[in-house]
Amino acid sequence: MAERSTAVMLEPGPGMTLPAEVREKLAELELELSEGDITQKGYEKKRSKLLAPYIPQIQGVDPSLQTDTRAQGTSQVLSVKHHKSRVPNTRDERFRSDLHTEAVQAALAKYKERKMPMPSKRRSVLVQSSVEACTPPDTSSASEDEGSLRRHGRLTSTPYQALSHPHPTVEHWFNRVIQGSSTSSSASSTSSHPGGRSSAPHSALNANATAAALADLMAHTHIEPPSAPPDVTGLSERSSLHNERAQVLSVRGVSRGNNHVVMETADVQQADPDQPRPEGQQTSPLEGEALGVGRGWPPSLTAALHRWGTTQPKAPCLTALDTAGKTVYTLTYGKLWTRSQKLAYTLLNKLSSRNEPLLVPGDRVALVFPNSDPVMFMVAFYGCLLAELIPVPIEVPLTKKDAGSQQIGFLLGSCGVSLALTTDACQKGLPKAQTGEVATFKGWPRLLWFVTDGKHVVKPPKDWHPPVREANNDIAYIEYKTSKEGSTMGVGVSQAAMLAHCQSLSQACSYTEGETITNVLDFKREAGLWHGVLTSVWKRLHVVSIPYSLMKVNPLSWIQKVHAFKACVAVVKSRDMHWSLLAQREQRDLSLSCLRMLIVADGANPWSISSCDAFVNVFQNRGLRPEVICPCAGSSEALTVAIRRPPEPAVPPPGKAVLSMSSLSYGVIRVDTEEKLSVLTVQDVGQVLPGGVVCVVRVEGPPLLCQTDEVGEICVSSGASGVSYYGLPGMTKNVFETIPVAPSGVPVSERAFTRTSLLGFIGPDGLLFVVGKLDGLMVVSGRRHNADDVVATALAVEPMKFVYRGRIAVFSVSVLHDERIVVVAEQRPDASEEDSFQWMSRVLQAIDSIHQVGVYCLALVPANTLPKAPLGGIHISETKQRFLEGALHPCNVLMCPHTCVTNLPKPRQKQPEVGPASMIVGNLVAGKRIAQACGRDVGQMEDNEQFLYIQDVLQWRAQATPDHPLFMVLNSKGTVSSTASCLQLHKKAERVAAALIGRLNAGDHVALVYPPGVDLIATFYGCLYAGVVPVTVRPPHPQNLVTTLPTVKMIVQVSKSVCILTTQAIMKLLKSKEATAAVDVKSWPLVMDTDDLPRKKCAQTYKPPTPEMLAYLDFSVSTTGILAGVKMSHSATSALCRSIKLQCELYPSRQIAICLDPYCGLGFALWCLCSVYSGHQSILVPPLELETNPSLWLCAVSQYKVRVTFCSYSVMEMCTKGLGAQTEALKMKNVNLACVRTCMVVAEERPRMALTQSFSKIFKDLGLSPRAVSTTFGCRVNLAICLQPNRLGPLAEQGTSGPDPTTVYVDMRALRHDRVRLVEKGSPHSLPLMESGKILPGVKVIIANTETKGPLGDSHLGEVWVSSPHNASGYYTVYGEEALHADHFNTKLSFGDTQTIWARTGYLGFLRRTELTDAHGERHDALYVVGSVDETLELRGMRYHPIDIETSVIRAHRSIAECAVFTWTNLLVVVVELEGSEQQALDLVALVTNVVLEEHYLIVGVVVVVDPGVIPINSRGEKQRMHLRDGFLADQLDPIYVAYNM
Repeated sequence: MAERSTAVMLEPGPGMTLPAEVREKLAELELELSEGDITQKGYEKKRSKLLAPYIPQIQGVDPSLQTDTRAQGTSQVLSVKHHKSRVPNTRDERFRSDLHTEAVQAALAKYKERKMPMPSKRRSVLVQSSVEACTPPDTSSASEDEGSLRRHGRLTSTPYQALSHPHPTVEHWFNRVIQGSSTSSSASSTSSHPGGRSSAPHSALNANATAAALADLMAHTHIEPPSAPPDVTGLSERSSLHNERAQVLSVRGVSRGNNHVVMETADVQQADPDQPRPEGQQTSPLEGEALGVGRGWPPSLTAALHRWGTTQPKAPCLTALDTAGKTVYTLTYGKLWTRSQKLAYTLLNKLSSRNEPLLVPGDRVALVFPNSDPVMFMVAFYGCLLAELIPVPIEVPLTKKDAGSQQIGFLLGSCGVSLALTTDACQKGLPKAQTGEVATFKGWPRLLWFVTDGKHVVKPPKDWHPPVREANNDIAYIEYKTSKEGSTMGVGVSQAAMLAHCQSLSQACSYTEGETITNVLDFKREAGLWHGVLTSVWKRLHVVSIPYSLMKVNPLSWIQKVHAFKACVAVVKSRDMHWSLLAQREQRDLSLSCLRMLIVADGANPWSISSCDAFVNVFQNRGLRPEVICPCAGSSEALTVAIRRPPEPAVPPPGKAVLSMSSLSYGVIRVDTEEKLSVLTVQDVGQVLPGGVVCVVRVEGPPLLCQTDEVGEICVSSGASGVSYYGLPGMTKNVFETIPVAPSGVPVSERAFTRTSLLGFIGPDGLLFVVGKLDGLMVVSGRRHNADDVVATALAVEPMKFVYRGRIAVFSVSVLHDERIVVVAEQRPDASEEDSFQWMSRVLQAIDSIHQVGVYCLALVPANTLPKAPLGGIHISETKQRFLEGALHPCNVLMCPHTCVTNLPKPRQKQPEVGPASMIVGNLVAGKRIAQACGRDVGQMEDNEQFLYIQDVLQWRAQATPDHPLFMVLNSKGTVSSTASCLQLHKKAERVAAALIGRLNAGDHVALVYPPGVDLIATFYGCLYAGVVPVTVRPPHPQNLVTTLPTVKMIVQVSKSVCILTTQAIMKLLKSKEATAAVDVKSWPLVMDTDDLPRKKCAQTYKPPTPEMLAYLDFSVSTTGILAGVKMSHSATSALCRSIKLQCELYPSRQIAICLDPYCGLGFALWCLCSVYSGHQSILVPPLELETNPSLWLCAVSQYKVRVTFCSYSVMEMCTKGLGAQTEALKMKNVNLACVRTCMVVAEERPRMALTQSFSKIFKDLGLSPRAVSTTFGCRVNLAICLQPNRLGPLAEQGTSGPDPTTVYVDMRALRHDRVRLVEKGSPHSLPLMESGKILPGVKVIIANTETKGPLGDSHLGEVWVSSPHNASGYYTVYGEEALHADHFNTKLSFGDTQTIWARTGYLGFLRRTELTDAHGERHDALYVVGSVDETLELRGMRYHPIDIETSVIRAHRSIAECAVFTWTNLLVVVVELEGSEQQALDLVALVTNVVLEEHYLIVGVVVVVDPGVIPINSRGEKQRMHLRDGFLADQLDPIYVAYNM
């Protein structure tokens, strides 16, 4: 009996009698302890639990904790449970395989209810797209990833009780409305310890409170108490979690293996001081029993076939069944021999090309046979062996798009396969080309297809005999293997290895001649091939092959065949046992007493134990003996590694171990004696195969031997393993020629070992335990997790109602230098949206509790849409590929980046600002310039510059050059719709003035609501003649009055206009019935139409008393949605025109083309003012006309041979999108843009380099010089700060030569910290910036700190301040935020030049002195505008520019047409326009989250997918992000899908 511990045992108090059932349980415990079935510690724990209710509690301490539970030393690595003679059907509770379900339910029960916003979805997305989606999928395909009867409750007699009666202590979860965030790190830590804090309860959400709730939820997941809505885009508050859950958050910063990628201010990755470390002895290689070689054994497999084919021709070799389970054909050894001979002869002698034999010995041949035809496959396989050809068995390609088909093509190509063998029926079913031949599949080499049916093969002549030689080291066959990434390799197996493997298996399984075995596995590869095709012939076995199609129809078929054929051995997988459990109730008269071995081929999967247990439990009363269950482990490279033998005197009994999952994640084996929730029960896979040697080596780095309590990769050295990856010598060396070394560096053995890709350890009695595979290994933050274990946990969360079991894929993707776990499952068509969402939430909670790892993304896809592996199951690598490409089309997605991305760089801490004086001194010491620059001097007055007022210039021109044409307006057909000479314009203006004088007072404000044209210009000058102040307003859109008319009304009101001048058509529109729906039409001021004014001459024009008087008001809506009107004085107006004239060299002989809106900013100045001032002719192209004729502007430029033209980004975009494919057609129309010297884009934003470059590239074919396109910059306080008039080639001699616009590459990460660091093109995190144009004459620019208002050096990003004669004189009004803008127009530096008055532009930028010089030989200072201050996002203490995030997002998927970002209660919201089917909407969620994390280190809080055109854009083509934000908060976007990333 085990020695009792000295711990104080608790006894019931005096006078207390225990109930009978408790005394009974205590006696059982004593028995278990005496038999060694329970550890001392477990005994004490269970005993104290039983006695707890009867013992007075000691000062409120939980009685279960009152025993001494200190670990009794960690040397005991494994508790092995031996099967002893015990009462039948009693089971050790600690090794119950259904513990897992209960653990999951217990973990979930501890989660408090937490509300979380459900994703919102448009109804149309809910409608399944295909009929197929509603058919139940092939649930049978629960193949490799199938968790067998995954621990449903407690299995006693049948598994059904658990389904109908859930565990009584666990409340049925979906009766509770749980929408809790699943995987918050701190929440999970509290949930898995009873003493932990629970998070505060939340009130129910309404639609508008989602933001608060989400922020609130994040607050609770970080720290308590939550003081303010946290910045969940950062992880600033995570530090408090370190103590609470060290093992999860320990590994922050850069993950292993990526240390060369240094992230800015990232945490240094600290190893968790408490993480378990291996403490055991050094392992040594484990040798299997000696391989006994019998006398007279055939020297090769073909020799064995020859022997049985000639001596036992009638002996059955293989029985094939149809889908009804009836025997189709029994192949005898005689038939196999003769048919193989025929095929061998035909292949070598009857196939030729150009009179040369097509095949010679050693050539590779593809075997393409369906799973339902084992007979033809076996004949073809042995036919190839006899012909000394190398068979390469592959799957039948059913469609051109089979998952992994391309990779199979790569394998065939690399093996040099040119011939494929198949059956007649199969060949007819293959996809055909139009010629009738078998189609060439994507990535496949050209193949000749040969049908092996009888009529195509020839009987060999009597004197021809196939060579039957001894087995040598030549390759016998190639078995394909698919790697984790999806690439397919061919494992070459030599003749000697094939023979040795058959001998080893025969010895291990004690096969005897004439035995019958049933084979349920795929006979083309792995255990199905090894037992059912190779070893069977070696030992003359009779194989009954059960096709997969029969299993789908009748899951019991294999058991029925075992019974019918009295089979001694069955080769199955866990899923076959699981299916038979579900179907066994109908069958009464089955007996499995004949079975001596039930070989479980995937016994290495940790969850196969539950299938085995359940199967034994149910079929024991049908004659099944528990000891016949024989799990085995194998891999394509090493073939069979180990197999459990039926019990014999020398064979140790089977072992099981309950291991701590947390320790396993560190690669350490710890027996879990405390019955925690997160445990893994594993069974042994028996002993090493005879003749083999096994050792366990470290997974990473050199192959060092592991310690006894350490998990490593199992390596095998044996004559019976694969020899190479065919045609891949580099990979072959790494895998097939490993030399394990001791810690001292000394090789352990002379022999080379083969890596098996199985992870495990050597247990007591030389038993091998496998805990996972390298293919399913996910290393997250340095901890290892097994995909199969995660699948098991997901399935334990009541899956049957919502998802199909066996249709779950778990894999990891690399995001931000670490692996992230993704779970994808097929959803049942009848599962409601809310149920699915709840199930997803629960899965996240369960995985977080059991595995202590966050899930990055959980996606549900419609039934039958995941790519299938050949024999059911999910093609994992293809699923991962689709996920990364955005081609998975999920119907539900839950992203949890906040909880699982723990390696973000630290948020930037705001330092106390350095004073401006120190800044200047610092810059001087460092030799850096203060960032300031100015344009050239304005120079001498010219003839028309004697006039202080622009209206005087027009009067002067009307007298001096009355017929000189000033304006020409084109319509959409390209014809001239109206023109105006100097005199005509003057006359029209006089008529307007005459109508206004007398009606209005001087200084009154008048709104001009005109379409673009001469009328607008004439009315503007008419207002100046009359002394009233014009305000140009864009007319409302007749088709969209509801949204455009309120803006007109607002500008009229805010500008205090006393009168509206317009056309008759617009006047009717303003007072129409439709208008009443949008505004109060009775409140319009006086409205006058100017269409038919009398030809009156005004007596005299108004002369302003001073040039500082107001000339006009310029109203515009900023990108942040603020309507701002600026005051332009007469002197500023003249100065603006003079600067533009000098910069662009505008003279009366020039023609320029303008395709801009004429209502505000530089567009208005160029359209209405400059031609009158400079005398050049303007060809006016209204941008609205381009909607009907996109080529209008470019055709006009070509037709009139224009050298200088202006446009906006929206016009440029219209041309690139609308004309990109029409350049040839334009050439045919003789459109030639070689005349263009300068095409300037007018904008109030950072230059859009990508757009200007694609415009230049597209129209290069029409003669446009790549240097012609340049940019301008103006803003509210100064309408024109920069213009870049380029000079090209010989034309440059005719004027002052300006340098080309320069492009620099800056480090985006430095920019977030307001620093400018130049980097090389193409370097990581580089951002190309194009200069915003050359600073105008008379303009001075300085870069200032936005907060201290001190000047900055040119390596800093700061606000652009401007001083010039044409600065606006102030805001007339800012609608909404007057106080904020008081100092915009007259501010002074806090240090340095404190006298100059500057205007603040509200834009961030920097100056760089370039190496270029202008015509005067001066160095050229380039201004780079980065973005608007108001638009920047302050996240994680850094400054982000929306355009940078948007550029990344647009690149993420081809269906993203446009994107806009903004923040909302500390959450980053990304709105994407989907240009494609709504099916793709949910694909974008993960891709958008990934790209923003990777490139900007930000976590996206909300992803909103909308229709094209939803993101509002102003007339200048700029995104109105704040309008979009308002629309989002008011729920007006009609989104396709809104995902809240938890």
